[in-house]
Amino acid sequence: MHIDIAAAIGATAREVRNLERDGKPAVAIVASRTYATRIEDLWEAVTTKERLARWFSPVSGDLRLGGRFQIENNAAGEISVCEPPRTLDVTWEFSEQVSWVSVRLYTAGNGHARLELTHLYVVDPDWEEKYGPGAGGVGWDLGLGGLALFVSGEVTAPVEASGEWFASQNYRDLVDASAKAWGEAHAASGAPADEARAAAARTAAFFKGEEQ
Repeated sequence: MHIDIAAAIGATAREVRNLERDGKPAVAIVASRTYATRIEDLWEAVTTKERLARWFSPVSGDLRLGGRFQIENNAAGEISVCEPPRTLDVTWEFSEQVSWVSVRLYTAGNGHARLELTHLYVVDPDWEEKYGPGAGGVGWDLGLGGLALFVSGEVTAPVEASGEWFASQNYRDLVDASAKAWGEAHAASGAPADEARAAAARTAAFFKGEEQ
């Protein structure tokens, strides 16, 4: 498998928002991408166990309003809002930390649909200084890129499931480009440009297994 880096990075709009949650400083990373499929089909791709396992990861649990889910080797959470085929809100519980993920779907014309994903988290100053919002953003770029490959019929398993691709230069280049793009979004949100670039470089090293 080979991914066109420029096309993959250019397909997603990225934004970093500085907010508050429960009176504490928080950051929201926002990723938006249009997919060549109907909104109903996109909704099923992001909310059903069978299809999630084919582009994202195996998910167990009760995937309905009020239900709890577990992503294999990843986060767990609760579904707090579920309004097909447009609105999904969940808690994101990972490594004893809780954050919040919201997905919004919109019709985009010509049989296409747009997905906007927002991941909001309370700021951990040490983590933020080291990695910045790209730590979550790069992971979501990989996931949303996998969703694009899935709805187009190019893949039937998460891209990370391919050990060969995961070790490839194409993967490394994609991580570098994604981290850079999130670093630019970080700087656009008000972070000093040199600090945003340094955090992005550390994020890229982490995803490539090069962190010292």
